[in-house]
Amino acid sequence: MGKTKHSGPIKLPSKPDSKLWVSKVPFGLGKIKPHHIRDTIKVMAENKDNLPYAFRILTQGVCDGCALGVSGLYDQTLDGPHLCTTRLNLLRLNTMPAIKQEILHADIDELRQMDSTQLRKLGRLPYPLIRRNGERSFSRITWDEALDMVADKIRHIDPKQLAFYLTARGITNESYYAAAKAARFLGTNNIDNASRICHSPSKTALKRSVGIGASSCNYKDWIGTDVLVFWGSVAANNQPVSTKYMYAAKRKGTKIIVINPYREPAMDGYWVPSIPESALFGTKIADDFYQVNIGGDIAFMHGVMKHWFEMERAQPGSAIDHTFVREHVNGYESLRSHVQQQSWSQLERSSGLTQERMYEFAQLLAGAKSAVFVWSMGLTQHRFGTDNISQVANLALLRGFLGREYCGLMPIRGHSGVQGSGEMGADPFSLPGGEFKGADIPRIEKVWGFPLPRWQGDIVGVTLENALLPYDHERKLKLFYTSGGNFLETMPEPEFVRSCLESVDIRVHQDIVLNTSTLVDARETVLVLPAMTRYEQPGGGTSTSTERMVYFSPEIEGPRIPEARPECQIYGDLAARVYPKHKELVTFKDAHALRKEMAAAAPNYEGVQHLRNKGDVFQWGGAWLCEDGICPTPDGRGNLIAVELPELRKPEGHFYVTTRRGKQFNSMIYSDTDPFNAADRFDVLLCLEDAKKLNIAQDDAVVAYNQYGTFHGRAKLVDIASGNLELYWPEGNVLLPKGVYEPHAGIPEYNAAAILEKAETYFALKDKRYVEKRIEELETEVIG
Repeated sequence: MGKTKHSGPIKLPSKPDSKLWVSKVPFGLGKIKPHHIRDTIKVMAENKDNLPYAFRILTQGVCDGCALGVSGLYDQTLDGPHLCTTRLNLLRLNTMPAIKQEILHADIDELRQMDSTQLRKLGRLPYPLIRRNGERSFSRITWDEALDMVADKIRHIDPKQLAFYLTARGITNESYYAAAKAARFLGTNNIDNASRICHSPSKTALKRSVGIGASSCNYKDWIGTDVLVFWGSVAANNQPVSTKYMYAAKRKGTKIIVINPYREPAMDGYWVPSIPESALFGTKIADDFYQVNIGGDIAFMHGVMKHWFEMERAQPGSAIDHTFVREHVNGYESLRSHVQQQSWSQLERSSGLTQERMYEFAQLLAGAKSAVFVWSMGLTQHRFGTDNISQVANLALLRGFLGREYCGLMPIRGHSGVQGSGEMGADPFSLPGGEFKGADIPRIEKVWGFPLPRWQGDIVGVTLENALLPYDHERKLKLFYTSGGNFLETMPEPEFVRSCLESVDIRVHQDIVLNTSTLVDARETVLVLPAMTRYEQPGGGTSTSTERMVYFSPEIEGPRIPEARPECQIYGDLAARVYPKHKELVTFKDAHALRKEMAAAAPNYEGVQHLRNKGDVFQWGGAWLCEDGICPTPDGRGNLIAVELPELRKPEGHFYVTTRRGKQFNSMIYSDTDPFNAADRFDVLLCLEDAKKLNIAQDDAVVAYNQYGTFHGRAKLVDIASGNLELYWPEGNVLLPKGVYEPHAGIPEYNAAAILEKAETYFALKDKRYVEKRIEELETEVIG
């Protein structure tokens, strides 16, 4: 842990800089861009029935959107107010009234005609609901009846047949902690969360490379670093407030590099609404784009290091920080030998970039005194995600970009609650403050006062698949308790997921709104329980930002859903009903008592028990983890790891496919049109060169297909690396393979190979032999 403390927010320059302007035309008139003023007015209109409450949420609460950690309208990075459309879009979830009873209790097929956006707009869940197998509508049920039914089921099944899942919708650290404790109290290690599906390779790789499981630096380190690299991350879209930090970085002379197959318009230029100069004329963000192939990042990084080692032969010290490596790093010779064996032709073919382009990036980093590497799911959600992140760590270790100001490794988080989920023990590999192994198990048993199950729990993808096991199998999923989450729209092969959900005896959906997964049948019963939002939680709650800031969000006065309950209390109540003689072990007097135990169970969270008021915050670990190059590894040194190059082969006419986000928050979609490129949700993004080869023109109807599914859409010609396609998520999930997990961290594979054809060609030639022949070609490919 570092000794240096975060120094607090800094001021923006007062004078404008026209060199950074995107356009001299005010407000980007005539350009495709978000309309922040219009969107803000729209949000005000949506919340007109609860405007005072909405205003209090914005000015008193901690943002329930991305994990930048905005408390009220302020953060720890920059002076001045911060507000973004992501947070504004989420506001209605907290202020809307309950669903009308005549809609809520309508025939289930009427509800199933709605998509998740329409279901969300119906309103909040007003009271507990039940729908037994064969029933055509939801019925009202009391909390006692619902929880007693669940408790009775738990008592009659093997704990391995019980699983919990928590999504990231504004869930607090307290709820993650209470769920993690309740699950283990009930004898199951089958507990998982949305954070692990997004960033588990980040934690796994950082642990093995430098001994940490979180960002090593702060957002302030962006502002003044020589080079700021965004790797597989579209922060301007997914964490819009971060554009203000990018603006500040540009004003300090920082070079911003984006590594992504698609030249994302949001990272090219952005109109930052809270900065008058930028709101008027926009801000040029990226200095350069390196358009790697989907899955080609490891090859690209191999190429950068290969250049460095060649530079070292010509002039020692020109590329590697030998002092840092000698004093703080293991594995240098092994990595150098491994990299030097790579052929340039293979690196170029895999990465999609030339040797010369790799040299440009190698020179840029070699000449930099500082750099911050930021990444997201473009690097993690691969079957080789952990190796991707270890490669990024290799670059940082070779250059000494760790443990000091303006340097670091940052897995940027997309949700305000997810950093704390694993730190509170809400996944099968974690316990509060540690891992589910070794000395951490007896340590937690001492704090909690009961023995933990010693078997390894399943990740949520495997848990869902276990619903299809024979009924007498010890891991057959019989009770699935999920807080939020919509698996039909977040997991590969949606129809397979539907069959899994339908095969569970009892499913419990603890949430604030309905979604399409809630409406799926179960073998016996579906229960829907109304949860409170973070702003309603009695005694307030905490969340942990990307930069390890633990923020207190107070309970905010306002209208309430009378029967909604705080999630951290529901878990304790359920566990106490299963084993009432030991209820004192899993229930808490109040939120303060819960935070007091959190501090005892997770040493990094010492101090969370003192957070009580609006604005209370502390940062665990200090300003920089691995400060002065000293890593929390057994020998205090970082580890260079030689990773293998994923083999990426595809016949002519085949494509790598990945998914991207539009105007949405996770799977919650707020517009059918992407404000950055005017694409429709069913557009297929491809480059002009590939389109010409296939005789495809702009807006042509096209079909992308593979052995997993078929996607019908229209061609959208954009600046994307040749041989790559991007589709919107979750619509594009039909092309993704089920049951493919990264071996180290268990993250699902969110990329695939596919064939793209004009729709008229596909349907003219569509017969069983034609499709099977083309798919057979795909099955001979190796991706990963």
